[in-house]
Amino acid sequence: MKPETRNPNDGGDGTPAITPTELFRAFSSDRRQRALDYLAAKPAAIPLGDVAEFVALEEGEPSYDRYERILVDLYHNHLPQLTDVGLVAYDAETELVSLAIDRAVVAPYLRLADSSESVAGPDR
Repeated sequence: MKPETRNPNDGGDGTPAITPTELFRAFSSDRRQRALDYLAAKPAAIPLGDVAEFVALEEGEPSYDRYERILVDLYHNHLPQLTDVGLVAYDAETELVSLAIDRAVVAPYLRLADSSESVAGPDR
């Protein structure tokens, strides 16, 4: 028997469950944690550029050059990982990104990541 984290909003439509391993892999990157934290706080889809700007501010380097590098990294590295697992939905035409699952599913992981950062310090 394999433990799984189910999306309470899947309504039995056959949407695959997200395994704890997939969630932990998604949370293994500070940048993905920040992006998920930001998306979990938003009620609707937002531009990917807004996520990149938030991450740049959180990382303490809000220059335009840094913003562009983060935007590219999110688009080519982190966003595909998050969409493949089913945590995030991305519309390439509008460049809007949103949390694809209920916030309650990721909230405990975000709290755990936040508490481990405060214990280990910001340079984990």
